[in-house]
Amino acid sequence: MKPFILSFLVVLTIVPAAWTQADTDATFTTGVKVVNVLATVQTKKGELVNNLSQDDFSVAEDHRPQVIRYFARQSDLPLTIGLMVDTSMSQGRVMDAERGATMRFLEQIFRETKDRLFLMQFDMSVITRQPLTSSLKPLYEILPYVDTPTRKELVQSNTNAGTLLYDAIVKASNDIMKPLEGRKALIVMSDGVDVGSDASLNDAVEAAQKADTLVYSIEFSDATYYGGFGEGGVGKRALMKLAGETGGGYFEVSKKVTIEQIYSTIEHELRNQYSIGYVSDKPCTVSEFRKIQLTTRQKGQVVQARSEYWARP
Repeated sequence: MKPFILSFLVVLTIVPAAWTQADTDATFTTGVKVVNVLATVQTKKGELVNNLSQDDFSVAEDHRPQVIRYFARQSDLPLTIGLMVDTSMSQGRVMDAERGATMRFLEQIFRETKDRLFLMQFDMSVITRQPLTSSLKPLYEILPYVDTPTRKELVQSNTNAGTLLYDAIVKASNDIMKPLEGRKALIVMSDGVDVGSDASLNDAVEAAQKADTLVYSIEFSDATYYGGFGEGGVGKRALMKLAGETGGGYFEVSKKVTIEQIYSTIEHELRNQYSIGYVSDKPCTVSEFRKIQLTTRQKGQVVQARSEYWARP
């Protein structure tokens, strides 16, 4: 049995049970649509700021100021974690460095019975290995079977390449994340190189945005697979775009920054996010993307949040 390849996508969802209505005099009908924005705030040195109040934030839509109606600090709400494992041939040599760190990350952040997880792998195809579950046990049992394609599978496919990263993100966003309410995030570990997807990079970004899903990208690449010269930065740019346009974060594993350190940073960010909600002052008559500008009133703080959302009538 081969060990599994840990280039993966982790999906986290938090149900918004902790919303507090900012304007206690306001009344909302069932049809009112609240725009939810998740944010992480840091100093310019990268230190998390987790003691802000609603009055410390301001939000605008297409440069029009909006009234913050809901505000909450998301720290202990239920998580839905989805692992999407990149099992393409280019990731074969980095698995050993990732396995232990990944399981420790899950053991630290996942709470049995309270949180949920699913497992999906992608290479020449996209396969859901483990449906949503509230226990880590099924994951431990299925992971050894998640691996790069066998020689027989490569022969049958008539190709030795295939990394359906964009298709996988679209599938995870549309089939799993979109029907869910609350805080949702994808954590992608890969070299970012897509080979063979029907979907484009823009399609993947839009699918995540329409599903109100953050993307955290972790670049872990094996330069030897590309002849010792890497892949020309294509994968890095794709991972940065996925993270930047959905409100997540981009990380790169290196000699100075280990995968354990990156996992720790992501865990802290997910445990120290702000949930901000507003009702747009402009009624939606057609489906469209609208820009969001979320800032803090104090100088020297950096807000990490999505820059647009999909408005629907």
